[in-house]
Amino acid sequence: MEKAIFLDKDGTLIKDVPYNVDPGRIVCYPDIFASLRLMQKNGYKLIIISNQSGIAKRYFTISDLDIAFSELSDQLKAEHIILDGIYYCPHGEVTDEPVCTCRKPLPGLLHKAAKDLDVDLKKSWMIGDILSDIGAGRAAGCRTILVDRNKKERRNFRISDPKFTPDYIVDDFYGLNQIITSDTINYERYSVK
Repeated sequence: MEKAIFLDKDGTLIKDVPYNVDPGRIVCYPDIFASLRLMQKNGYKLIIISNQSGIAKRYFTISDLDIAFSELSDQLKAEHIILDGIYYCPHGEVTDEPVCTCRKPLPGLLHKAAKDLDVDLKKSWMIGDILSDIGAGRAAGCRTILVDRNKKERRNFRISDPKFTPDYIVDDFYGLNQIITSDTINYERYSVK
């Protein structure tokens, strides 16, 4: 079985513009490229896992979202990074439909990607910028990293359920590879004081 890096999109890989599907506004954080290339070189599949409730809310269509994902994929390809999969939840936060199992913090998308791409979840990581990303990763059995660029999510730990506590917290993508690829260095878990 393969190992994977599951990646949130908005706020993690690209600047978070709510409900953005405009290809001209897809802007990657510059710190992601070297890290993603090294992860891929080290044998990790790169898979996007994203909540996209704008579809259920009719802010945009699946075709609009496909164009946005295509733009992101093209920007990554220009940096010699190939995505192995893109999985998204089109459901809203509250609907009359039966509750989905794919909206983060539920692990449905990670389970589907793991089945489709022959991924061992225990050898894999979920990287995201909010606690629902961490919750999905932990529920799926992955190790987790919170990329807390503005240090806002750290304040939520005191009221958070332990299932939303990340294994590691970083300010940006610099140094992620050392955490992920090191089997010999013992990193301390982040602890709330």
